[in-house]
Amino acid sequence: MIANNIQITPELVKEHGLKPDEYQRFLKLMGREPTITELGIVSAMWNEHCSYKSSKKHLKTLPVTAPWVLQGPGENAGVIDIGDGLAIVFKMESHNHPSFIEPYQGATTGVGGILRDVFTMGARPIAVLNALRFGAPDHPRTRQLVAGVVAGIGGYGNAFGVPTVGGSVGFDARYNGNILVNAMAVGIARTDAIFLAKATGVGKAIVYLGSKTGRDGIHGATMASAEFDDKSEEKRPTVQVGDPFAEKLLLEACLEIMAKGCVDAIQDMGAAGLTCSAVEMGAKGDLGVELDLDKVPCREERMSAYEMMLSESQERMLMVLTPGKEAEAEAIFRKWGLDFAVVGQTTDTLRFVIRHQGEVMADMPIKELGDEAPEYDRPWVPSPKLPVIAASAITPPMANGEALLKLVGSPDQCSKRWVYEQYDTLILGNSVVTPGGDAGVIRIEDGPKGLAMTCDVTPRYCEADPVEGGRQAVAEAWRNLTAVGATPLAITDNLNFGNPERPHAMGQLVGCIQGIGDACRALDFPVVSGNVSLYNETNGQGILPTPTIGGVGLLPDVTRHATVAFKADGDVVILIGETTGWLGQSIYLRDLCGRAEGAPPPVDFASERRNGDLVRGLIRAGRLSAVHDCSDGGLALALAEMAMAGKRGATIAALPPGPAHGALFGEDQARYVITCAPAEAAAVLEAAAAAGVTTLKLGHVGGDALTLGTDAPISVDALSRAHESWFPAFMGGKD
Repeated sequence: MIANNIQITPELVKEHGLKPDEYQRFLKLMGREPTITELGIVSAMWNEHCSYKSSKKHLKTLPVTAPWVLQGPGENAGVIDIGDGLAIVFKMESHNHPSFIEPYQGATTGVGGILRDVFTMGARPIAVLNALRFGAPDHPRTRQLVAGVVAGIGGYGNAFGVPTVGGSVGFDARYNGNILVNAMAVGIARTDAIFLAKATGVGKAIVYLGSKTGRDGIHGATMASAEFDDKSEEKRPTVQVGDPFAEKLLLEACLEIMAKGCVDAIQDMGAAGLTCSAVEMGAKGDLGVELDLDKVPCREERMSAYEMMLSESQERMLMVLTPGKEAEAEAIFRKWGLDFAVVGQTTDTLRFVIRHQGEVMADMPIKELGDEAPEYDRPWVPSPKLPVIAASAITPPMANGEALLKLVGSPDQCSKRWVYEQYDTLILGNSVVTPGGDAGVIRIEDGPKGLAMTCDVTPRYCEADPVEGGRQAVAEAWRNLTAVGATPLAITDNLNFGNPERPHAMGQLVGCIQGIGDACRALDFPVVSGNVSLYNETNGQGILPTPTIGGVGLLPDVTRHATVAFKADGDVVILIGETTGWLGQSIYLRDLCGRAEGAPPPVDFASERRNGDLVRGLIRAGRLSAVHDCSDGGLALALAEMAMAGKRGATIAALPPGPAHGALFGEDQARYVITCAPAEAAAVLEAAAAAGVTTLKLGHVGGDALTLGTDAPISVDALSRAHESWFPAFMGGKD
């Protein structure tokens, strides 16, 4: 138990993650020396994870509004209107540091936390996605980290009862000491029943809901705001422990009392636990908060005020109740076997007062805990522009067919079936397109509408040119949604970067945010929620800049969706979009030539919109039999993935102009491969010409091999064996 009268020393301040000038700022705010509990509270509220002190200035530049946006950033999750009185609630967050220290529990609590963010808003979760980045496959910890994280994601999501419909997995040595685990959740709610964290009214009961408080997770938010070193394993006690079955009960109880009109405000106890949830509810409502910690349900003995305020025990909520509804709300929670305790009240003092065992442990100005948090304009330097590399300047290291076989069986491009088959992708019965395609698709209630979701980023582009990489990450999400037939509506982001106190790393963050903003404005694709995860580095080695983008789009008729698989022999194969053979920063150049060089492909927003709008319209008109966007590996990989998914080959007689390796593996943007029945081909090409879209009739579907130009045919079986074998072989290897 931590006594409240501990002497505050410079060493103690440093241990709490506060810089000397930040502590002086806090002293001026308080007008006296703080108690240890007050120091703990401000360290939680002012750390990077909770205050966004390094990124806030730049995040303000992002577009966050549109006619369909009901709630943008600043709440637990973003909310968009999809018509018929329904709203989609979604957000993505990171659990990077905990997952590196304790992969199973770190991943489970990442999933649990993002699910709570969604149902706290009054939405029932309907899908989850994830984006995972691990170190080099030959690093001694990578296999264990993959196994633990995947098991944790599946263990929580499957038990809670929500389908995993999409995601991505990548490997790079830059993640050796700091993996990334980004979790995204999507829920559905009524537009007239969205719940916010802003408390209203004086004298209302503040209620603790859910599981009991323990000592797990103390200083979790502070740990997430610091870089790693060789002693990171010692931070294991700061990792929370999740219980998906308790969370399922919490979901049902929360939705029930919301439906009964019991809730004035509600906040998930996530990062910084009771501290952050109580301060946010009071400060947003211009109210004070008083808490009596003697009333907090605890599962461990002799917990101090400091420990209770900073615990990040999972499956907990804080709620302000509608007056007169206390008994009804308590009865509902008791029915579900969950703790329910009135632990405080709202006041008109604008103070945050904590009492424990008859003593005042903290008495602080509540608004200033958030409003007066440091906000930095950190020095930054732009990344130098890299030269454009012409395909003609690259000597092919091998035949194109051999190159394709190597790429489809490489760690980043191989099938991730080993991963997603550990997730329940079908529970709830509304999954229409499951992992393995461009985007996951679910049916909304009984239809006819559907929702498309994707989660992706290309970190190597972001390092080569942060602005262009940020643009491409958004454009890729936009294309993924378009490729299944959805209208892209909004994004959530998870900005994973290194130490913002290093001007180069800060420049990467600034550049990517600029690029994301450019793309979101150009594509009418606003940011409605998100998370910033900084200090992702170990012993001074930062991760690749990784601004993960989660996109959501709407299908007016879910039966009119597209998938990647070739469907029928004789179907005509058409390339949509212009090809220059851009090999700079391509996986061909990196993985086969050993050269991570050059400028990444530029994004042309006019082409993205024009080409995407055409493809989406053709899907909805029922003219296309298959669609796949071109991304990593270019045209060749897109064709191979379509062939493997459909278990049938194709003869590609025509290739874009230029060197064949550039035409096949170049990663030019704004491109799709589409197929249609021969009878539809003329109409499809005419529609493209009328829209000013560049097209190339490549060939036709058929046979059991993929033939690319004049190269020797590659059997679809050979492609599939290469594609499916790497991950199981890697995970089955010996340590």
